[in-house]
Amino acid sequence: MNSCIYPGTFDPITNGHLDVIERASKLFSKVLVAVAKNDTKKPMFGLETRIQMAQIATKHLPNVEVAGFSGLLIEFAKSHGIRTSIRGLRAVSDFEYELQIGYANATLWGDFETIYLMPSLENAFISSSIVRAVLNHNGDVSKLVPNIIIPTLKERIDAYFI
Repeated sequence: MNSCIYPGTFDPITNGHLDVIERASKLFSKVLVAVAKNDTKKPMFGLETRIQMAQIATKHLPNVEVAGFSGLLIEFAKSHGIRTSIRGLRAVSDFEYELQIGYANATLWGDFETIYLMPSLENAFISSSIVRAVLNHNGDVSKLVPNIIIPTLKERIDAYFI
């Protein structure tokens, strides 16, 4: 099966993430969006909420599945029989970090490949940290995230600030 895994924290999922997922869904028969627990980043949203938002945002894509994971990506990928990772590159600043991750994964599993996709120009500046900063100031994120997750975001943000 021609499958790939798209790992990330997705805190929250953005239009840039969705852009990369949609591109990958045209290239692969199955895309597994792997939502990392990643407590070291101190996510704004819990793992289950991030999984839920990713599922809501991708429900229009029949060949996309969403699952949470903790630990090494390589072990999660092996457990799903997936040998290819998709990573998004927005700018040159992403390149060095993503290259290091790609090389580390290839070192851990020689059969593992990483493919880099660029989001469209309109989504190239969007990051989850920008979205979180806007949310922290009660700003409008409707052009930054899939509109279908905004009710979930608002519900969780209201609870977050209480």
